[in-house]
Amino acid sequence: MSQIRRLVLDVLKPHQPTMLTLADKLGDLEGVHGVDITLFEIDNKVENIKITLEGDDIDFQDVAEVVQDSGGSIHSIDKVSTGRELIDEAETPQDAGARWMR
Repeated sequence: MSQIRRLVLDVLKPHQPTMLTLADKLGDLEGVHGVDITLFEIDNKVENIKITLEGDDIDFQDVAEVVQDSGGSIHSIDKVSTGRELIDEAETPQDAGARWMR
């Protein structure tokens, strides 16, 4: 299996532990070099967040375990990048059309 270099997850989590604590735990995982967590929605009991991880060999099972141990659940894997180097998503005419329709 290819080594995961970038992983983007849609996660639902309780307010505690905080995003700071969750980021620290994910950042401590072997193979993870950076963590970014963005808050998308919050209500009185839960937060919907996007977690972006970058590294040289991210273990999805380890990530999922940290999220679950923190009371969260992974709704979806929104992006995954593998290979010798990271590449950015290429823009296509469909992307321009989607922006125009907004």
